[in-house]
Amino acid sequence: MEPLPELYAIFQGEVAAVTEYGAFIKIPGCRKQGLVHKTHMSSCRIDKPSEIVDVGDKVWVKLIGKEMKDDKLKLSLSMKVVNQGTGKDLDPNNVSLDQDERKKRTFKDYTSQKITLEAVLNTVCKKCGCKGHFAKECFMQPGGTKYSLIPEEEEEEVTAAECERRRKSSLSDGSSKKRKK
Repeated sequence: MEPLPELYAIFQGEVAAVTEYGAFIKIPGCRKQGLVHKTHMSSCRIDKPSEIVDVGDKVWVKLIGKEMKDDKLKLSLSMKVVNQGTGKDLDPNNVSLDQDERKKRTFKDYTSQKITLEAVLNTVCKKCGCKGHFAKECFMQPGGTKYSLIPEEEEEEVTAAECERRRKSSLSDGSSKKRKK
């Protein structure tokens, strides 16, 4: 087997072919070629790799990936992390390569999972009789404004009537308890 460069090694190669998705680079010292995808040609967006490189051009590249697929070794190269004038590594700790990998990861959508707050929504205040809060969270002063959750559209009429009925019954219960004492 031919000696391949180490992972993250920098070398100068010759452009063997240019496609719509990138350029194939001949690796010096072996017959293998590696692909520089158009996203790794420059830090700017590239639509046509043929605008950047031509067949026969010498370019500095960094080996950023080795992958075995269908019994073939596929090599990934990058031009954007290497200074094309001097061959100096612009990303010695491979930080931008890690960021590119994170961008490729798929995002899992959790929006279909609904969260219900049954314990809070189904509570009734013992102080004012309104739904949605506890007596210790109630801000109602005797004869003052009531605070409760905004009801759903179909529940609005029922909730308003029920809240008023409970308030009246709690007032009448309170006055009858005082009389008994």
